[in-house]
Amino acid sequence: MKKIKAGYYGFLVGDAMGVPLEFASREELVKRPVTTMLDNENYKLPAGSWSDDSSMLIATMSSIMAKKQVDCRDIMEKIIEWIDFGKYTSTGEAFDIGRTCLKAVERYKTGIPVIEAGMEGINFNGNGSLVRMIPIAFYAFMTKMTEDEIIDMVCDVSSLTHRHEISCLGCYILARYTMFLLEGFDAFASYEKIKKLDYSAFADESIKAYERLLFDNVIDYSLNNISSTGYVVDTLEAVIWCVCNTENFEQAVIGAINLGGDADTIGALTGALAGIIYGYDDIPKAWINKLQKRDYLKLVYVSFIKTLNNLD
Repeated sequence: MKKIKAGYYGFLVGDAMGVPLEFASREELVKRPVTTMLDNENYKLPAGSWSDDSSMLIATMSSIMAKKQVDCRDIMEKIIEWIDFGKYTSTGEAFDIGRTCLKAVERYKTGIPVIEAGMEGINFNGNGSLVRMIPIAFYAFMTKMTEDEIIDMVCDVSSLTHRHEISCLGCYILARYTMFLLEGFDAFASYEKIKKLDYSAFADESIKAYERLLFDNVIDYSLNNISSTGYVVDTLEAVIWCVCNTENFEQAVIGAINLGGDADTIGALTGALAGIIYGYDDIPKAWINKLQKRDYLKLVYVSFIKTLNNLD
């Protein structure tokens, strides 16, 4: 449970660190790297405010707490609570909502079945469904799911918003990488293990999109060869590159957010993985203490852990 706590708070901290840098260029950040938690000038929010990423993380956790299982319809309903009513936010108002998530919600509201609501075109492979995979990995790890069960669950949860197989495969890779870390493997051993998984459930075309990650050693690439866009493949490469090329939590998150581009999502996912690797005590207390609504965030974590402990 200590690893889950560290992953949860690592995600929140990485998000809050990265969201003020969203859209910043890498060139600017190389000249003036950010090493502290800043106010969000883009949305006029105080330091420690989190983005859509943490809102979807908390919404997914809240659904698992409510249903004692992964219920896709309930997760979608909680995503709607976030978008329409500002629930699970640090400000009481949703902001920076991904267009693919919005389109999927609109489709669901028209009566399209929940698993079919997500966008399935090749141009809808942003990283929006990746951020829901951290609690899904926690759940799969605690319930000791089989590989086929993990694949089915991950693809269903991704398909709420991102139904293309490239997105589903990225979510599976991230979930399994997270689970290997939870088992106690380090960043490098976990990377080697995801390269050896059986991906036969996915089409060759989708697997080819992850060629650098799965069939080469992307962690050995130079920084200039790592992209930090919102494309699911780029995000996954950047996150694993960051955790494998740093030596502690602070280095990992600072490295992630200063890649620029989609800094909040890359920061959040890097923070989650680095938290699991290095532990809660390695997360700078000053960063945790700056998070908005800390009592609420603690209540979410405590309730989530209680739910996981009571699962059959």
